[in-house]
Amino acid sequence: MEIRKKIEELRQKINEHDYRYYVLSHPTISDEEYDTLLRQLKELEDAHPEFITPTSPTQRVSGMVLEGFKTVKHRQKMFSLDNTYSIEELKQWHERVQKILPEAEKIEYVVEPKIDGVSANLTYENGRLITGATRGDGETGEDITENIKTIRAIPLALRGQEIPSLVEIRGEVYMEEKDFRALNKERQRQGEVLFANPRNAASGSLKLLDTGIVARRRLNFFAHSLGECRGIEIGSQWDFLEKIKGWGMRINPDSKLCRNIDEAIAYCLSWQGKRDILAYEIDGMVIKVNSIAQQKKLGFTLKSPRWAVAYKFPARQATTKVLNITVQVGRTGVITPVAELEPVECAGVIIKHATLHNFDEIKRLHIKPGDRVLIERAGDVIPKVVKVVESAKGREFSIPRVCPVCSERVVKEKEEDVAYRCPNPSCPAQLERGLLHFASRQAMDIEGMGEAVVAQLVKLGLVKDYADIYGLKKEDLLKLELFKEKKAQNLLSAIERSKSRSLSRLIYALGIRHVGEKAAYVLATRFKTMDNLMKAERDVLDSIYEVGPVLSESIVHYFSSVSVRRLIERLKKAGINMQEGLRESRDTPFSGKNIVFTGELKSYSRAEAEELVLSLGGNATSGVSKNTDFLVVGDNPGSKYEKAKQLGVKIINEAQFKEMIK
Repeated sequence: MEIRKKIEELRQKINEHDYRYYVLSHPTISDEEYDTLLRQLKELEDAHPEFITPTSPTQRVSGMVLEGFKTVKHRQKMFSLDNTYSIEELKQWHERVQKILPEAEKIEYVVEPKIDGVSANLTYENGRLITGATRGDGETGEDITENIKTIRAIPLALRGQEIPSLVEIRGEVYMEEKDFRALNKERQRQGEVLFANPRNAASGSLKLLDTGIVARRRLNFFAHSLGECRGIEIGSQWDFLEKIKGWGMRINPDSKLCRNIDEAIAYCLSWQGKRDILAYEIDGMVIKVNSIAQQKKLGFTLKSPRWAVAYKFPARQATTKVLNITVQVGRTGVITPVAELEPVECAGVIIKHATLHNFDEIKRLHIKPGDRVLIERAGDVIPKVVKVVESAKGREFSIPRVCPVCSERVVKEKEEDVAYRCPNPSCPAQLERGLLHFASRQAMDIEGMGEAVVAQLVKLGLVKDYADIYGLKKEDLLKLELFKEKKAQNLLSAIERSKSRSLSRLIYALGIRHVGEKAAYVLATRFKTMDNLMKAERDVLDSIYEVGPVLSESIVHYFSSVSVRRLIERLKKAGINMQEGLRESRDTPFSGKNIVFTGELKSYSRAEAEELVLSLGGNATSGVSKNTDFLVVGDNPGSKYEKAKQLGVKIINEAQFKEMIK
């Protein structure tokens, strides 16, 4: 027992020093003394392996080489932020917030530096880190738990009181400038390719399969957002930051609570001029509505929260020469001009290409090959041409009359459009990109149908549209390079499995302009079948909150095409599912009722319980109000319980909830 006690004391000391170093930024021992404590612990655990626990500081590096990363579903979606690039745009965002919250006495904001890093989602269950995942597509990411454990700024177990039974904590994995320079110096010495910037270095490190190498990369972490949380109620973003700091989680010390938008703007501007004093890169500031209740009222668009926005600092710029102007054909047929540039470094990245957006932009810039131009990384990411600084002699660039890939005459669908398109749906460039989208994981998920396979299928004329995929035979696939019996059969099996995908995934797979994953889900659940959607009129589509006029026009235009209708019929004949899982139509105790959950349920996760209510004709809502019909209470209920009692809302426990289901 003496050995066990000594091991526990060492663990507590090391965890305390981690907390002081990463969270409080106030270390009380040297690195050498810290390493000595860690070495003593490892020696004791090696001698007594029966006392090793998953949360021991020695278990941060597994020492294993991983076989790969599996995917993991986030309990709450990780949305991306909308960007603003000027104070005027920031004020306009604030005005939109005010319009949705007219009754609010005041709107406070939390402002934090926007770390130029890699998003990660950490899941803690009963205080213990169980999963670390990348953002991925927002719904699912890659399970990088073993690599996440190597980051000493991330606690393996939460400390303190009031630990939730389950919590998702989001943040940024990043690399400090000094560690980035040291890494590149070592790679140069070894004759390896250098990383372009700290963000690329952090991203590349998280994808490594050798946890030992990841541990040596000295990655760091700041927590900034809340996902799923069970067992406790959190009232504001500022309360959340203070609470997780007490749990041992590292938050950015330069975060600030601002009483109004003017304070928030002033704080953004103050950092714009001193961003370079930090030990890490930031490309702007993030502004969030502080109140969680107000956040819930504001809600989300298809891609972003309405209650948060990024203010991007002015872009970094450089000058270079335009070597040529080429055009690319996108998945929807849009022809986009691209400037081929003399390579130049801009904000730590070598730029060789820059978007010109459209042909009206070329006219506005008066740009042509040979010109010297000013380029910038918009939001420090996407290169674009700002202006011509030195004009060269030569002919002006002219809009191509025919598609550079299939030679079809290019068109404008409407005179007011800026986009020129290739109208040929069988254009190889469109077809290849369209097929890749159709087969992608978020769409029909046809494993094995990647770029090389698609390119060969199109080149050999085996696939001319999406429906042709379902007519492929083994003898067709055996004509492709590197295809043998097993590989051909695996692809055919993947194609067969894709027939049962949901209607929402099929709608997304079709590649209708402006229709993303969320919009596809909204349409599928609203119209239930493909036939209903195809017959939907503009006014009906316009009335759907998440759709709007641009999307509705695109949908009606798409399904008005004779070729599209023929395609849908061929997909039907191939056996593709054309309906979304229908909800219960019979009367149930939940039909038309508003149900709210609080506390921890034993038989269901929160998501499972809410989906069950939806399937039985009810509405699962997040906040208690006078319109709430039932509050379902689990263990350790939060403030919703007290509010429900005050409002006289009917309160039931989990057993009663299960009885109602029966």
